[in-house]
Amino acid sequence: MKTMIDLDDDALALAATELGTTTKKDTVNAALQFVAARRRRLEQLLDDPLALGIGPDISDPDTMRQARR
Repeated sequence: MKTMIDLDDDALALAATELGTTTKKDTVNAALQFVAARRRRLEQLLDDPLALGIGPDISDPDTMRQARR
């Protein structure tokens, strides 16, 4: 889809350098994909309590005693 937008040239240049892109279109699309993928990863982490170190064993005294050693 074609959309006319005003872009921050400094931010665009910095993003292009970071993403390794050479055109405005590629930079904007790569940045959008990067943000979307980051959001998906965050949602996966938030949906998995064990990924954040919170799980059923946190209330197990024997497990916690071993973890402190």
